[in-house]
Amino acid sequence: MSGLPLVHDDGGVRTITLNRPEHANALRLEDVDALAAAVRDAGTQTRVIVVTGAGDRAFGAGMHLDVFRDAAPEDGRAIISRLADCLRTVRTAPVPTIARLGGVCLGAAFELALACDVRVAHAGVRVGLPEVKLGIPSVVDAALLPDFLGPAMAHELILTGDLYSLAELGAGRLVNRLVESPQELDGAVAELAAKLAAPTREVLAAQKGLFETWRNDGLAAGVEASVDVFAEVFALPVTRDAIDRYRR
Repeated sequence: MSGLPLVHDDGGVRTITLNRPEHANALRLEDVDALAAAVRDAGTQTRVIVVTGAGDRAFGAGMHLDVFRDAAPEDGRAIISRLADCLRTVRTAPVPTIARLGGVCLGAAFELALACDVRVAHAGVRVGLPEVKLGIPSVVDAALLPDFLGPAMAHELILTGDLYSLAELGAGRLVNRLVESPQELDGAVAELAAKLAAPTREVLAAQKGLFETWRNDGLAAGVEASVDVFAEVFALPVTRDAIDRYRR
C-alpha cells in the first residue's frame, strides 16, 4: 500500500523509499516532511542513508501535480519552503547519502538526487526538470546543476524542461556508479555504502559540513574554516584510534 516514505534500517544503512509507485513516487507535502524527518531522526548507529523509489517505473516524478492544483496563488512560498527545508536536510546530513536511481527522475526528485552526496543509476535512467512547462521556475537544489553539467547544458535542461538520458548528459557528470540493468543497482549501492561507512562518523560529519562551507563561503573562507575543523577533529580520541589502525 502506498503512502509516506518507508524507512528501513539494516545495520548502519538507513534506506528511505519514496512510496507512491502508482503515481511514479510523486511527492506530496506530507512526503517531503516525512523524508526530512527520516533523515534528521537517524541515530548514531546510522552510517549511510540511501534514498530510493518504490517500483521499477521511477525514482520519483517530482511534486504531485495536485499540490499545485489545490494551492492558492499565495501558497507558493509555503510550498517551496517545505521542499527547500527537506533538500537542505538531505544535503547537510552528517552521514553520506546515496541516491539509488531507477526509471525516471524528475523535478523535485531530481533535485533530491542532486542533494545526495553520490548517485547510483542504471543505464536507462532519464532525468529532467519540467517545471518551466508548468509555468514555474526550477529552484532550490536545481542551483547545484551547473556544477555538475556546466552552465550551457544545465541551462538547456532547465529551460526546455525536457527529459534527458544519462548518456546525453555524460553519465560520469551526474552519477558515481552506472550499471547496465536495474537488477544490478542493489549490489552497486551496497558496495559503495560499505566504502562510505568505513571512516569514523566524526570525520564524515566534519567533511560533510565542509562541503557546505566550500559551496557557500568561497575559497579563502573555506580554507580558513577547514583549518579549524581539521584541528578539532584531529584532537578527538576516535581520530587517534583511526590513525593507529590505518594500514596502507
